[in-house]
Amino acid sequence: MTLEQTEYVINKAINKAEQLNIMVNIAIVDSAGYLINFKRMDGALLGAIDIAMKKAKTSALFAKPCHLLGEKSQPGGALYQIEQSNNGLITFAGGLPINNAHGEIIAAVGVSGSTIENDLAVAQASIAEV
Repeated sequence: MTLEQTEYVINKAINKAEQLNIMVNIAIVDSAGYLINFKRMDGALLGAIDIAMKKAKTSALFAKPCHLLGEKSQPGGALYQIEQSNNGLITFAGGLPINNAHGEIIAAVGVSGSTIENDLAVAQASIAEV
């Protein structure tokens, strides 16, 4: 994913966040989980910066929305405490993989700073029609 493409994704996320009247952090990582681009909206929570990056990283490394890991990582679940691996993961909503036209994961987006429902809505809007 090019830097220009990540700017497009981030701008779509910002537009959705503004519609929801929220301020968020948006991270885009490559398929290996390394940061490509990041934006913090004015007033977005500082503590959510790391969370946005880890949501994106989680989705990239496990090739799925990070909240799906959360469903399996509850106490007694098959993936209990997976968030302790890979120098920290996030297993609640707001991180989504970005696929190319062939269905291959080329990047992931992570959004944090609002409710998990809003974070997920912003992430979904950011990758629609990518």
